[in-house]
Amino acid sequence: MPDGQWYLHMFAKEQPDLNWKNPEVHEEFKKTLRFWSDHGADGFRIDVAHGLAKDLDSAPLTELALRGNPLEGLCHDGTNPLWDRPEVHDIYREWREVFNFEFAKADWFAEDFRTAIREGLESAEESGSTTTWVMSNHDVVRHASRYGLPQVKTQWCHQLADAWLLRSGSNFIEDRTLGTRRVRAAIMMELGLPGSVYVYQGEELGLFEVADIPWDRLEDPTPFRTDHGRTAKGRDGCRVPLPWVAADTPTPAPWDAKFGTGASFGFSPATRPDGTPAADPHLPQPLWFKDHAADAEDADPDSMLNLYRRALAFRQRMLTPTGDTSIRWIGESEFGERAPQVVAYSRPSTDEGGDRFASVTNFGPEPVELPAGEVLFASGPIEGRRLPADTTVWMMV
Repeated sequence: MPDGQWYLHMFAKEQPDLNWKNPEVHEEFKKTLRFWSDHGADGFRIDVAHGLAKDLDSAPLTELALRGNPLEGLCHDGTNPLWDRPEVHDIYREWREVFNFEFAKADWFAEDFRTAIREGLESAEESGSTTTWVMSNHDVVRHASRYGLPQVKTQWCHQLADAWLLRSGSNFIEDRTLGTRRVRAAIMMELGLPGSVYVYQGEELGLFEVADIPWDRLEDPTPFRTDHGRTAKGRDGCRVPLPWVAADTPTPAPWDAKFGTGASFGFSPATRPDGTPAADPHLPQPLWFKDHAADAEDADPDSMLNLYRRALAFRQRMLTPTGDTSIRWIGESEFGERAPQVVAYSRPSTDEGGDRFASVTNFGPEPVELPAGEVLFASGPIEGRRLPADTTVWMMV
């Protein structure tokens, strides 16, 4: 600063960090949270939840600067001076809320999701609250694309997807048919769980990451205003304005015919109040958005949008009213040697006959035999009592 003072920022310089060693900061946040809770807010989303507390006395600032890369936050042993400090738990104990992003970190492996579910429920029980489930947010590649990319174990979460995004989707094949099948299975697996489910805008339409936005049309400061441009393209690919009206189709843009200009799929008016043409949206929309427009999906009973609606309605009617946040795992006795490739659980329901609700997801390459019970509906076609790969079925057992 001009007067010789300085402040810490981890991202853009317009975002100074707060000093969580100052008790006044704690009190101010509790005051703010209490205000919104009293006004009916059901919960709060904490961005960069692992990055609040810092140990700035542990090393010179020049050394600390080398530890500022967000990938350093994947170190969970409490030794990093900037990320995932043990002190953050004290802050959240004050707030008494649990946020669980393990679903958003998981690739399409049964063990990843099984672990995320178990740890999420255990953390919620320890804190005396309910857990949260989320598969995408504004910081990660959309899961419709992640699940359609090659599934390999990597050193940190989404390493392959981030590399694919950095190269504008040119280095790995994105299988959108496969990705769509898996996200349909994933949302049913998620919506059957107790706790709060967060739906990131556009996932209900089955949108994929717009990986090929030209670099000169990006808005996210990540690639340009920090040193992350060497390793990350940024987060604009999941933030492109949503398509609402298929008929409001743009014309191919002269700078790239894969993107549109002159219309916005109903996102904004085509003209200003004075009748002059309106500007294009702040981020370019690809022309393939037409196939995912909300009005088109609304008219298709088998669309992603209507799957979300159907599953949410069932959850509200048959699961949430029980108030029971426990699950019972269904495993080896039902699926035998296929059990490691299946994520299956049951929980109480409002069924008048006392039957339990069950969700079964097949992550393996071959169909599995379903346990005894009534099949309600599935994320895709099923073969009698055999559940195909990358499919979830809901049952009463």
